[in-house]
Amino acid sequence: MLKIDRSDMERKDEMTSRRSKLEIYIDILEEIKDGVIIPTRIMYGANLSWKPLQQILKSLVAQELIVEDLAEDGDKRTKKAYQLTEKGVNVLRYFNKAKELVENETIPEVRSWK
Repeated sequence: MLKIDRSDMERKDEMTSRRSKLEIYIDILEEIKDGVIIPTRIMYGANLSWKPLQQILKSLVAQELIVEDLAEDGDKRTKKAYQLTEKGVNVLRYFNKAKELVENETIPEVRSWK
């Protein structure tokens, strides 16, 4: 007899579910807030590939949620680094609060109309 562990099934659902565009943007903002400021590190932390990350970073800069800084490294290369703006901090605070409210919301009991 085959036994199926429900926790394994739930993990598969979590792994195969796709993030919304909003969730990806929030993940990137969270990475930057946590001090991950170099694009490659943001890419790894937010679990994205390079091209989508570049497009999203440009969008976040255009929306003034982050600013792009140029930091010179000791090996003669100029690297891009990103910082959250006050607007970006406010957006993160707003969505984290909304997420918290949704997660803590109790589902009302469904009553029969009979």
